[in-house]
Amino acid sequence: MGEDPAGRDAGRMEAQAQAHPARRRPVPGSARDTRPVYGAVDLGTHNCRMLMATPAESGLRVVGSFSRIVRLGEGLAATGRLAEEAIARAVAALGICARKMRNAGVRQVQGVATEACRRAENCEDFLEIVHRRTGLRLETISDREEAELTLAGCGPLLDTNHRRAIVFDIGGGSTEIMWTAQEEGNQPRIIDSISIPVGVVTLAENCAGDALATAHYGRDIAGVETDLGAFCARHGIADAVANESVGMLGTSGTVTTLGAFHLGLARYDRSRVNGIDVAFERIRALTAELAAMGFAARAAHPCIGRGRADLVVAGCAILEAICRRWPVGSLRVADRGIREGLLLRMMDHDGFGPSMRAGDGGTLAPPSGWRR
Repeated sequence: MGEDPAGRDAGRMEAQAQAHPARRRPVPGSARDTRPVYGAVDLGTHNCRMLMATPAESGLRVVGSFSRIVRLGEGLAATGRLAEEAIARAVAALGICARKMRNAGVRQVQGVATEACRRAENCEDFLEIVHRRTGLRLETISDREEAELTLAGCGPLLDTNHRRAIVFDIGGGSTEIMWTAQEEGNQPRIIDSISIPVGVVTLAENCAGDALATAHYGRDIAGVETDLGAFCARHGIADAVANESVGMLGTSGTVTTLGAFHLGLARYDRSRVNGIDVAFERIRALTAELAAMGFAARAAHPCIGRGRADLVVAGCAILEAICRRWPVGSLRVADRGIREGLLLRMMDHDGFGPSMRAGDGGTLAPPSGWRR
């Protein structure tokens, strides 16, 4: 989606404050606002995202954000290494993140890298370059840690009427799937999780142009369904879906784009997309519509943009595979995830808000990063 939706929301609030001085909010970290500001960075295979927030009664209040497509994993599948051009794009974006956080007086920041860095032979060299040029220390997290942070960030959107839920995050280089449980009065927990090495970038790189929308689409759906088979059988998820009420929550650019299309938005609006439910029948119609648009039409649409035009159909193939494997009937859309999980974890570590629990019942590890 190019620009970060939360950043657009924050920009509108700032513009309103300047137009109406009496309504102007305290500057985060100023004498008028003593709440500390925290920063979180999520460097994925495709995107670099940053979010800044202060503690609030509802969990957190976003005060700034940044997002840029960097395609860190470009060519990784063929070479096993991060390319120099991809490193340069990522470092430039991370430098902007660091500058914005310093200017906002961020007290503490935690940054994580995911699938691309897990797979790259030159990951450690890359992280050293990032630290030397930006001051940021990124930690390459495991797929289990990625799942825990995702659930911590988007878990509040789960429907509490469901004792079990499937939660997933379609990334650039991998897709994280969680089988979760909810007990009354407790945070949702992960029963088990799986990371399949298939994401929007890895699928799109296997095809040229719009080939994915035609000849390869059905094959890729079947391939992802197969990847999920053993995980499904191990936990009896199909039986649970057939015999009880199971929820489904998805977070990714693919899912939020479908949410925007479902609502008929001319421009992306996080406040309208986050938390909506979309029926599976509608998802099938929307994915067919996106595939039929063609690259140029998708690139011109403000809810997609050129940077995601070749990836959203790949994401739809992964989403359709998940829906076919587990036909619960409806998907809840989450426009939140790892960054919110990082922010809540740091705030919790410093004594703000309730303690968050990891999937195995243990506490999440204390954060790393700078302290001002």
